[in-house]
Amino acid sequence: MRPLGLLVTCLLLGAPAAAQDARVDVPVVVTSGEAEVKRAADRAWVTINAESRARDPKEAQRANVEAMNAVMQKLRSLSLGGDAVRTTSVDLHPEFDYANGRQTLRGYVARNTIEVRVDDIGRVGEIISASVGSGATSVGGLRFDIKERAEAEREALRMAVQNARARAEAAASGAGMRIDRIVRIEDHRVAMPEPRPMMMERTMAAQAPVPDTPVTPGNLTIRAMVTLTAALR
Repeated sequence: MRPLGLLVTCLLLGAPAAAQDARVDVPVVVTSGEAEVKRAADRAWVTINAESRARDPKEAQRANVEAMNAVMQKLRSLSLGGDAVRTTSVDLHPEFDYANGRQTLRGYVARNTIEVRVDDIGRVGEIISASVGSGATSVGGLRFDIKERAEAEREALRMAVQNARARAEAAASGAGMRIDRIVRIEDHRVAMPEPRPMMMERTMAAQAPVPDTPVTPGNLTIRAMVTLTAALR
């Protein structure tokens, strides 16, 4: 029985080495692919601020509440949808003057910021002007998007993979080989650039009716980038 046990042990110990010797490296090609899909913007977000100043913090807050209530009332009258408006920040802080190395309290600043989603892209200018005309002191962070972004991203991804495969086939052909199978596809998600804020300061002249602000959203570009690894034969 001992010789048999010794034989089995030797076979087991020798198996990895035999498998390693039998392994054959498979040639591969690694290529990258890129694609772009352009879509007309059909959704926008607008950040609207109401800012108030006073010597007393309670007075600054009271004035700010009145200003933002007027803006919100105007926006509700535009029938934007119940979930189209959300508050993003409320702030109250002191302001100081500095002279001759001394700090002197100037007063208090109260600020309320909301974000408005605009599903009808043609109404962006109307909403900006209505906000400024009803009490908003600044408008910023205007950004555009598309409602079916996921679909556009998938289309760009498909095109990027096709581009990478075509490059792999060209490389294989140049080497006198053919693609056997796709080994790996890596998706490198491309981050969208930050929107450029558009600021509109409200002055005393804004008490008069404010004409609709001209806004041209244009097209958005959805990009995809992949790395493809293919085995050759």
